[in-house]
Amino acid sequence: MQIDNIDRKLLRVLQIDSRKSVQELGEEVGLSGSACHRRIKVMEEAGLIDCYKAIINNKKLGFQIMFFIQVSLSSQSEEALVEFEKAVLNVPEVLDCYLMAGDFDFLLRVVCRDHEDFERLHRRLISRLPGVSQLHTNMCIRTLKANSSIPV
Repeated sequence: MQIDNIDRKLLRVLQIDSRKSVQELGEEVGLSGSACHRRIKVMEEAGLIDCYKAIINNKKLGFQIMFFIQVSLSSQSEEALVEFEKAVLNVPEVLDCYLMAGDFDFLLRVVCRDHEDFERLHRRLISRLPGVSQLHTNMCIRTLKANSSIPV
């Protein structure tokens, strides 16, 4: 799909606040509401826009600590990767899971209420995921920048 400067503006505005009405979005990018709606629909149908979601404040819900866990598997066979991936999808504390190239196989981002909650998560869930041979955990002290937006 070819996108022009107006599409780029529209994508930037949507990444900042997708709750704006089509009329408001159109005004910001210089389109009528109906033209803006058509462009958004085309980008959705082309798969350029995956979804719309709310970003939740973890701390306000009691999840005070964030960890990044590097996971190494005992095997990198297709079956081992698929088995791990299926299992990790069932751990709600895992916010993100990335298959990596480099010194470890997966990188997980998890949130916990406190250190005891992390110990439970680590002992009962993460270390028992299929194929796990090694875990290396880093605790996030402070988030300086967290942005799911891409520069359009």
